[in-house]
Amino acid sequence: MAIPEVNRQQARGRPPASSTRPPVRARIRLRQLLRVTSVACGIQFGWALQLSLLTPYVQELGIPHQWASIIWLCGPLSGLLVQPLVGHMSDRCTSRLGRRRPFIVAGAVSIIVAVLIIGHSADIGWLFGDTEASRPRAIVAFVFGFWILDVANNVTQGPCRALLADLTGKDHRRTRVANAYFSLFMAVGNVLGYATGSYSGWFKVLPFTMTAACGVDCANLKSAFFLDVIFIAVTTYVSVLAAKEVPLGSVEMSTASHEERPEHSGGNAEEAFLWELFGTFRYFSGTIWIILFVTALNWIGWFPFLLFDTDWMGREIYGGQPNEGANYNSGVRMGAVGLMLNSIVLGITSVLMEKLCSKWGAGFIWGVSNIVMALCFLSMLILSYVTDHMDYIGHDLPPAGIVIAALLIFSILGFPLAVSSFSFLQKII
Repeated sequence: MAIPEVNRQQARGRPPASSTRPPVRARIRLRQLLRVTSVACGIQFGWALQLSLLTPYVQELGIPHQWASIIWLCGPLSGLLVQPLVGHMSDRCTSRLGRRRPFIVAGAVSIIVAVLIIGHSADIGWLFGDTEASRPRAIVAFVFGFWILDVANNVTQGPCRALLADLTGKDHRRTRVANAYFSLFMAVGNVLGYATGSYSGWFKVLPFTMTAACGVDCANLKSAFFLDVIFIAVTTYVSVLAAKEVPLGSVEMSTASHEERPEHSGGNAEEAFLWELFGTFRYFSGTIWIILFVTALNWIGWFPFLLFDTDWMGREIYGGQPNEGANYNSGVRMGAVGLMLNSIVLGITSVLMEKLCSKWGAGFIWGVSNIVMALCFLSMLILSYVTDHMDYIGHDLPPAGIVIAALLIFSILGFPLAVSSFSFLQKII
């Protein structure tokens, strides 16, 4: 008579196999996943306001046009240093709230503080002695708030992505759904943010934003950031409340991560950190180096566009200057409309990206997007040349055809921008 397997294991002094198997993690529900990813909408809403309004506003405070881009250096620097550091710390966070949620909440609170400082920078400068002709203290307050905002954005985004990976685990289908939801909310936040930046009547909705130091344009910016405060607070609350994190070191965390963490014979292996990443360069093939070089060139082109798009519309298309008439501000608002159209095209392209790559190949799509990007930037140069030789500059609004051409360029650029933001390296190789 055969001895049952359970009895055999018990006879050898081992518990049954079923008792040693870690419990299977429950699959996260789609409704819960939707609430968790909603924080991307609030974050991206603020990013859209930042990209569309802050470069023009800093020039209105008195910073010269050629120095405006220096302020934006905080973005790449904080992305290079802050995100790896925050990821390293959140992986080892033992808070009872979980590993990711404390950083998401801290980042959201920092964003709220930063946008309030930026929105009230003119008032802060006025309080400490600024005048209409000279506002150095307002500039200091603005730069201080701006750098806090960039750091806070980077503190928040990394843990948000990591939280999705924690909640979906090895369920690759749920991971794809989570990333799709996250991208969807980013697109929605972009559209709403740029739409908010394009509206010029927020000071009428929130009349208390106008002060002796803060005129119509400043009040519109301040009102938009008040909306951002509400938006980021609501979406963060919904996301953090929906995420059911297990504290690091608990029994549930140990069993849930048992199958997800690889075994290491040499004890606890340290996670790769910033300085270890550079050691991987020697393993790159020539093809990878070419792809990385082209990607670097792409972003050398993208950053001036992303930082000066609305400023370009106000100066080159509408022929205005900061603090000199209404043309510049009209152009900035129209540039925000163009960025809203750009975000719509970007969202649609992101949804169709997998199908496009499956049909035409990732390398082909990537190559076409680079050509489209180059043609669009060339078209912007041609359009600037045309407007420089037209007699409306500095007097009247531009012809409708010129504005439509500029909006069309902004819209088409949504396609290569979506491709540049997509993870193509592993698909191409």
